[in-house]
Amino acid sequence: MTRTLGDGLRWVELGTGLCERALASIPVGRLGEPSELAGWSRAHVVAHLDGNARALTNLVRWATTGIETPMYSSMEQRNADIAAGAVLAEDILRGRFEESASLLADGLGSITDWSAEVRTAQGRTVPVSEVPWMRSREVMVHAVDLLGGVEFTDLPDDLLLALAQDIAAKRSVDGTGPSLLLLNRDGVQVAQVQGVGETVTLSASAAELTAYLSGRDPSLGPALPAWL
Repeated sequence: MTRTLGDGLRWVELGTGLCERALASIPVGRLGEPSELAGWSRAHVVAHLDGNARALTNLVRWATTGIETPMYSSMEQRNADIAAGAVLAEDILRGRFEESASLLADGLGSITDWSAEVRTAQGRTVPVSEVPWMRSREVMVHAVDLLGGVEFTDLPDDLLLALAQDIAAKRSVDGTGPSLLLLNRDGVQVAQVQGVGETVTLSASAAELTAYLSGRDPSLGPALPAWL
């Protein structure tokens, strides 16, 4: 599918709301419990979301001022910030998530030239119009990872399709995983992964396929590592 800037902005708002919903359902004192991601607590996920919003706000600042402002000073610093954030008092960590999400929303609302180029943490040069998509992936998938009652079935259908195709493209570039043909329940192709071995055809709902592709549901097909 062809996603638009409007789609990305809408998905950021929806995904942020899903994160807030998940956090609201998690009782005080339980952010330290495991998340969906191996080795990460819920607090690690929240700290990552907080840091990601601030990093993307740096890109917005870069685009609006012309002053180069990288997402992170280094990936080592990014990881250290997540580890430090995960041990903050819960009320402070929850507050930081709300603050950084608001800062990013305000920043996105200030952009007048969406073609201004910035550089991602992976070194790709992209127009700042990619930032809403970058953030929407984070808030949508990690809302599920928080294990606060949000599931892939809660994500909008158009986001699920865009996400499945994006993940499939990235796994195809890597090319070391299984070859996959993913179909919806009506037999319509959702995405295809170029990999090794004979192609495995899987048929499921968009939510199930996207959960599988992201490495969150190993029951559907050959094992895949976690994505994002």
